[in-house]
Amino acid sequence: MSTLVIAGTITIDPARRDEVIAEARVMMQETRKEPGNVAYAFSADLDDPAVLHICEQWKSQEALDFHFATPHMAHFQKRVAELGLQGMDVKKFTVSGVGPVF
Repeated sequence: MSTLVIAGTITIDPARRDEVIAEARVMMQETRKEPGNVAYAFSADLDDPAVLHICEQWKSQEALDFHFATPHMAHFQKRVAELGLQGMDVKKFTVSGVGPVF
């Protein structure tokens, strides 16, 4: 069975960064409760206050589809748009094998 990894960046209005991070925290908490979610994290870029990184891992496409249909996803998308979303570069990777780096 393949694992799905979602990774990328979200560009925001840096003046609203704290508000976006507060919404991202709620999104992380709710998403981590979903069936089929293995990992879900936002992280702030250390050099650019307008950039947040996202990294997710899902057990299946069905789990990811469920995630996209949740109320907290709809809320997060609406709020981030209101807070000045400036762009997204997020991609889905299908991983057929996983192992240690070293």
